[in-house]
Amino acid sequence: MYSIQRPSRSEFVPIRLHRYHVRLWGDPAAEPLVLVHGWMDVAASYQFMVDALSPTFFDRRFIIAPDWRGFGHSTGPACDHYSFADYLGDLEWLLDHYAPGRPVDLVGHSMGGNIAMMYAGVRPERIRRLINLEGFGMPATRPAQAPARYAKWLDEIKSLHRGDTALKTYDNADGVAARLMKTNPRLPPDKAAWLAREWSAARPQPGGGTRHEILGDAAHRIINAQLFRVDEQLALYARIAAPTLMVGASDDSLSGWWGDRFTLAEFHDRLQAVADVRREVLPDSGHMLHHDQPQRLAALVEDFVAGAQAGERR
Repeated sequence: MYSIQRPSRSEFVPIRLHRYHVRLWGDPAAEPLVLVHGWMDVAASYQFMVDALSPTFFDRRFIIAPDWRGFGHSTGPACDHYSFADYLGDLEWLLDHYAPGRPVDLVGHSMGGNIAMMYAGVRPERIRRLINLEGFGMPATRPAQAPARYAKWLDEIKSLHRGDTALKTYDNADGVAARLMKTNPRLPPDKAAWLAREWSAARPQPGGGTRHEILGDAAHRIINAQLFRVDEQLALYARIAAPTLMVGASDDSLSGWWGDRFTLAEFHDRLQAVADVRREVLPDSGHMLHHDQPQRLAALVEDFVAGAQAGERR
């Protein structure tokens, strides 16, 4: 199994009626680096990148990585759907708690990258450097799609309450590790075995015995009731004041999700709205690039937050 080089410490923080689990590394007086994870993931997912940071950089940083509401070990009121506005509110409270009055370097992966970009447009003064890892947003929509969207949301809520959308369970942690490696063929067995034990937990079952359940609320599978609006995204992007690093994988994950409904070219057109942006592509990596290339990613992060100017800029 993977051997951790830099163990985190855990804290539980009250945030908007939730009990947020937060992983921390380093001295709270040091410069804050905030790492926010993606959909159906957990804060522990950043462990490999944290281990790959240089000693000099690591010693000068206070690293803060929360489990988003409904993920990992964060707990709160039962709910049957989640919204991006709530993530923004949670992030604001998290920064108020750990970095009051201090701008932070913010890193977000996938869904977390989308949230990071949105937040940096809403509160530009709070972000010193912004790093988006494979957070692309969503395909463009039309107002005429709204009735069907709301209807689908209503149907999915009913399905959730009937128990039709429960997440798959596994016999043991090894089964979870096999699932992780199937989803990401680049993930080696030692990392998969370690992640499986952070990504899932053994839970008692109604018929007796235990099964490993993913530490993610099935309600995260419910679609957002509101349509994704590109004009709103561009307005947020235009207000980002922090130098921004967009890191993509060498694999094109967008085409796998959306086909020709939303392409990398379209996303890069949207990215033109950000005033100061640098783009990098990590070789030999897929969507979980912080698992696939933690050393290369750590070097990029260090270089960028130090203010380096190398790379492509618009």
